[in-house]
Amino acid sequence: MQMSDQAYLEIFLTPIRKSKNYRPKFGVSRHSQGISLSEFHQIYGADPFYSWIGLDNDLVYAAHRAAGGMTSLYRQIGIGCENLFRQIIIDQAQYENISDALWSYKMQTPSGKTKTLKLDARLEFSQIQQDTIARHTQEWTKQVCLMLDAERPSRGIVFEVRQGYKSKDSKRQNADIDNAAVAWSKGYLPVFAIFSGQIDSDVILRYRNNRSSILTGIPSDNPTISLYAFTNQVLGYDLAAFFRRNSVVIRQTVNDVIQTLLSAT
Repeated sequence: MQMSDQAYLEIFLTPIRKSKNYRPKFGVSRHSQGISLSEFHQIYGADPFYSWIGLDNDLVYAAHRAAGGMTSLYRQIGIGCENLFRQIIIDQAQYENISDALWSYKMQTPSGKTKTLKLDARLEFSQIQQDTIARHTQEWTKQVCLMLDAERPSRGIVFEVRQGYKSKDSKRQNADIDNAAVAWSKGYLPVFAIFSGQIDSDVILRYRNNRSSILTGIPSDNPTISLYAFTNQVLGYDLAAFFRRNSVVIRQTVNDVIQTLLSAT
């Protein structure tokens, strides 16, 4: 059963609100939860050099809070996107078990330990209970595999969900490509679902050349390249309309977080 707008809204906004409580750490390991404004003044005020040159003031604290806080905000938006997307898949596919929407695999680390790596969501062909969604998923998979010049997967689709992809970090790209190779070996088509359009075209090309599908938040009716066309035409849920309907509330929440991060108090 599909959730209400309010329920989906809470799934998306709950992680974002956490960024409002972000505190900078200033390299002090014993303050794992971050340093308050008063603690900052104690630390910087007790440092003769910082005190002499005027770094022990509220604006310095606010600047550090804003810098780290924005990183936290982007991270929490990503978590909200992940949670929302996975819940939509659960509801639209009418999974009997939530575990059907999850996928992970184990790997050996150089030290010999076993590490579990998780992707964010899964469409398992055999477990989709909604016939229309099952048919659309198969048709979409066929189209994408033709585009990627890849064999159709035997088991389904696995998703890595992100709010955006602003970095061209080769280490992250290599890890993503490794995940994609494992997904294919397990019978799954790997898909990167990016809610925004913030991803470099070179990264898109590299991933597609490595037989990974990329869906981004671009305005398009093509479900093989647009995340919002995919959710609407394949999953049967208009995700773009959800964000348009709730934009005022979401913008107010994000603005409130940013205003807090930009202040010292």
